[in-house]
Amino acid sequence: MVEIAALSGFDFIILDMEHGPFSIETVQTLIRTAEARGITPVVRVTENSETLILRTLDVGARCIQVPKISSKSDAQKVIKATKFYPQGERGMCRYVRAADYTHEDKAKYFGSANESILTIIHIEGLEGLDNLAEILEVEGIDVIFLGPYDLSQSCGVPGEVNHEKVVSKMKDAVILAQKRGKKIGTFTENVEDAEKWKQIGVQYIAYSVDVGLVLNAYQEISHKLNN
Repeated sequence: MVEIAALSGFDFIILDMEHGPFSIETVQTLIRTAEARGITPVVRVTENSETLILRTLDVGARCIQVPKISSKSDAQKVIKATKFYPQGERGMCRYVRAADYTHEDKAKYFGSANESILTIIHIEGLEGLDNLAEILEVEGIDVIFLGPYDLSQSCGVPGEVNHEKVVSKMKDAVILAQKRGKKIGTFTENVEDAEKWKQIGVQYIAYSVDVGLVLNAYQEISHKLNN
């Protein structure tokens, strides 16, 4: 699926450890696959865990997405885990894939790693949106990702991602992020919604999920052949 996404012309693919069954070993293999095919792998970890983030970066992830960010301290914890000194306190080891197993000069690796990691935080509820202004103050966060499904649940309309309550909250967040010069992203399930959010100002669009796309294609074929 990673290779097919690359061949289809997508810019990036999300390797979802939060909802998917992936282990660190599997993610490492899929990162290699993505790099070989020229598509950017984004790894969505299960939680804001220093150890999990460290292991994910060490196997070669350069784009990491961390869920369940609700406060400034949550965002600061992400930066602490993803950056080496002086920005953070990421555990240091050069005997890892990220450093080409010591093939890369250690001074170069430790000196440039902070700039080579794209850090995305996932805001999924009203608490996170209420604290968005403070979260945006945290240096080192590259993209603010709005999770429409969890946000719909937080708004009291679970699953209704196009409900006025959800859309209004997300639009307010986009405007605030734009004012602070921050990039913002979200998830969509169809081209129409993707285009809508692009027009509103969202730069990072995660489009659907592989299993959903395959299911829709299979159902369309099945329906045509059986009718």
